[in-house]
Amino acid sequence: MSKISVYVIIKNMYFLQSGIGILANVSLLFFHVFTIHLVHRPRPTDIMTCHLAFVHIVMLLTTLDILSEDMFRLLNFSNEFKCKLVLYMSRVSRDLSISTTCLLTIVQVITISPSSFYLSRFKRKLTKHVAIAFFCIWSLNLSSNSNMIIYTVAHSNRTNLFNVSKHCSRSSMNSIIMALYFLLVLSQNVFFVGMMLLSSMYMVIFLYSHQRKSAYLHSISISLRISPAKRATRTVLLLVSFFVVMYCVDIVISFLSSILWRYEPLVLYVQTLVGNAYATVSPLVLISSDKSVIGILQKMLL
Repeated sequence: MSKISVYVIIKNMYFLQSGIGILANVSLLFFHVFTIHLVHRPRPTDIMTCHLAFVHIVMLLTTLDILSEDMFRLLNFSNEFKCKLVLYMSRVSRDLSISTTCLLTIVQVITISPSSFYLSRFKRKLTKHVAIAFFCIWSLNLSSNSNMIIYTVAHSNRTNLFNVSKHCSRSSMNSIIMALYFLLVLSQNVFFVGMMLLSSMYMVIFLYSHQRKSAYLHSISISLRISPAKRATRTVLLLVSFFVVMYCVDIVISFLSSILWRYEPLVLYVQTLVGNAYATVSPLVLISSDKSVIGILQKMLL
């Protein structure tokens, strides 16, 4: 198979993935906004799910090469401004995806924790704490990615540029600034991924102890259904596991891409497929695990 054929196949997969991801996230956002409107007192996890769906919609829409050349021209701004805006929003939304997934795991830990657990004190005002957490992660990610506005430029004849799309490049940074930025991004990602893993370990322990208790009760002929908390915990664990795997693969591809130091469409599409996999799969997992969403779908289809 020729390189051109591989490129066409991957490009088509890329657009198919983006379409499915956007449709799934819009559906998830719609269902949860509808649920919140009916309930009036939404669960913190509903708010987190809405936020995650919104972030993923922005992320999929601002993936650089999803904007064709014609669409790029339709934005009635200078090429420099369009490059800065798209790359900045894309990077912020990706970091918000990590931050929100981390918060979702922490919220789930607080939700299932017994009264003796330290974090259980946050249960009563969890919605208020979630709002504060949103403000913090938005402030952090908007500020930490501000270098994208400074160093992103439209294509030119300069040679010291790192091409990131057909239209946009990043100019080289001072070595000290680059080192500081790298440490900032690394520490931020290590913190959020580390918190995800710690929260996941707690949830695994919770599920194991719950399973042992259920087995004991079943042995004395008491039938138990899977509780909503247990089902939600399994869903969050599945999301975190998939996210960590895709995140590690994305890091490897990003490293290989940085070595090339030039725009390579094939590598960029593969990297985008991996980077957008979580944004595409997560709404499908959340929809399939939520009985209320499934009930609404069944009513709409009947």
